[in-house]
Amino acid sequence: MPIKILMPALSPTMEEGNLAKWLIKEGETISAGDVIAEIETDKATMEVEAVDEGTMGKILVAEGTEGVKVNEVIALLLEDGEDASALEGAASGVGGDGGGPQTAPAETPAAAVAPAAEAPTPAAPAAPVAASGERIFASPLARRLAAQNALDLKALTGSGPHGRIVKRDIDKAVSEGTGKAVAAPAAEAPKPAAAAPAPAMPTGPSSDQVLKLFEEGSYELVPHDGMRKTIARRLQESKQTIPHFYVTVDCELDALLALRAQLNAAAPTSKDGKPAYKLSVNDMVIKAMALALRDVPEANVSWTDEAMVKHKHADVGVAVSIPGGLITPIVRSAEMKPLSVVSNEMKDMGTRAKERKLKPEEYQGGTTAVSNMGMMGVKDFAAVVNPPHATILAVGAGEKRPVVKDDALAIATVMSVTLSTDHRAVDGALGAELLAAFKGYIENPMSMLV
Repeated sequence: MPIKILMPALSPTMEEGNLAKWLIKEGETISAGDVIAEIETDKATMEVEAVDEGTMGKILVAEGTEGVKVNEVIALLLEDGEDASALEGAASGVGGDGGGPQTAPAETPAAAVAPAAEAPTPAAPAAPVAASGERIFASPLARRLAAQNALDLKALTGSGPHGRIVKRDIDKAVSEGTGKAVAAPAAEAPKPAAAAPAPAMPTGPSSDQVLKLFEEGSYELVPHDGMRKTIARRLQESKQTIPHFYVTVDCELDALLALRAQLNAAAPTSKDGKPAYKLSVNDMVIKAMALALRDVPEANVSWTDEAMVKHKHADVGVAVSIPGGLITPIVRSAEMKPLSVVSNEMKDMGTRAKERKLKPEEYQGGTTAVSNMGMMGVKDFAAVVNPPHATILAVGAGEKRPVVKDDALAIATVMSVTLSTDHRAVDGALGAELLAAFKGYIENPMSMLV
């Protein structure tokens, strides 16, 4: 009996993923541990290894397919001694495992699927139907893209499993200029007295404005990808369930900037002259936040309904902007690591984050987070707590400001930082204590080297 290869769950919260690429072909021999495919999640692209050995008998989900449910059968593996005839019964039996390839795609509203000319009556099915009455199988994303590009799905040939139309078929039709929908005669597609309603629009403009925009073609609908959906869900959850409050202080940076320059100048170099490390202000902010949590352990906590989780180490997540969203790689036990190690870890994870190559354990969890928008010229802001954290530090730009020292006006480089906290876990006085400890390390940076 062929072995079913299932869409794996690459993280505890993963419900679906995109099958980006197959690294093996039908008929090839596979051993346990061989990398067989690349799967895209909302945060990263990860390699999937085979857990059994045999011959790849049939690939059921083509590469490039999006929204593949966890535990859906994506391929069949022939065991030793089996031939292609064993695939017939097995292939016909798939479909119940998470809605396999032979399961019809979920229907979506007609306005988002095809122009009004393709719907002969208001009661017509939402998904496209061929003249013969047979349903045309296409992925939800392919149907949306077809509607946006005025393509007739009946005129396209699908390259997915069992002839299913997928995203790459739409992209090919758009690039070749084929498959354009032809408006039906008025008698076949009666229109209401008013203009045909526009597809669903983002909320904001009035209905008249929306209709005008639709008629002028002056907007574009961009479907949300998995990362944007996850960000929206988590931030909405955070603001709805976590009672935020904010504490802001100004930190003088001149001593830190001087020490940073000395440490970078003293960095050992390799044979090719490359320094072993190059500290940034953000590296020192991460270290200072970790040490502050070590000094104020009551703030290094997470809230649960049953108990307060007190963390033994400061695992600091750092917000990294990537195309389409952001991700927070985590420096584990940052309070115990030298600044050079913190710096090199962040450079490595920051690079791989932009390439979506981080492993789930490198961005999931943590005990706090740092979001630095200073390099973008932002003076100050308040960040949203990222569950299960109880705190997040928003870091603004360092800038020259007038300050009073010894009753005299002076100039100093000042950075504003705002601590957002979950009031269920960290009270006002405790948040102020944590921020005072952080400020102490920033303004007396030599203490971070002890």
